[in-house]
Amino acid sequence: MDCSSEEQLIRMKLEGDKSIQQLHFDLAGRTLIAYHTGSAEPIAEKINQLNLGSKLISSETITDEPTTNETSIERKLLWIVFAINFSFFIIEIVSGLLSHSMGLVADSLDMMADAIVYGMSLYAVGKLASTKKNIAKAGGIFQMTLAVLGFIEVIRRFLGFGEVPVFQTMIIISIFALIGNAITLYLLQKSKSKEAHMQASMIFTSNDVIANIGVIAAGIIVFVTNSRLPDLIIGSIVFLLVAKGAVRILKIAK
Repeated sequence: MDCSSEEQLIRMKLEGDKSIQQLHFDLAGRTLIAYHTGSAEPIAEKINQLNLGSKLISSETITDEPTTNETSIERKLLWIVFAINFSFFIIEIVSGLLSHSMGLVADSLDMMADAIVYGMSLYAVGKLASTKKNIAKAGGIFQMTLAVLGFIEVIRRFLGFGEVPVFQTMIIISIFALIGNAITLYLLQKSKSKEAHMQASMIFTSNDVIANIGVIAAGIIVFVTNSRLPDLIIGSIVFLLVAKGAVRILKIAK
């Protein structure tokens, strides 16, 4: 177990097993702690069917109920992260379209990709495995469609269509997005959670920070050169990240 996609696969595989009370994933330690009733063998067998190289390390009896406080805190934190990402998706895509900046449009889709992942995690709690897969599949297809449309628009602009983007809007909006992502990253790091989905959230947000800086740099170069090429290049790079995220989501949905 070494990525959030594998965590989702395991969660879906174990969905509906009434013997399981809680699952705690440690991505860094590559371990899963399952609080359950009855034997651990059926759970281990289901996980082995995923061919992830898993093995049962140990099984022990405990008398205390697993705490849910940490889960509640993480849910609240994920709601904050979702709200920030979805808000900036709206702000950036509107600003990107108005300013003719593919960098902003691409970055907005990157924000939306993260919002989809967080939204799925929140909405799917307590749902059937089939519902989770349908949500993931719909999100992945939607995200990939937008990435493809974005690439088509980039190619169209490379061929000479479109205007030079408004660099002021690129820089100002990206600075606000950078601040939003910095706050998100701070909150995630402050939680000190070792859960895989929380660590994945930190990775997503760190990538967003890099993308924000890239759009700001592209805006500055557009100002200096009065060329749309820097915006198209950074847009293409971010669209690749969006497409990569879509592929990951679609793998989860299988």
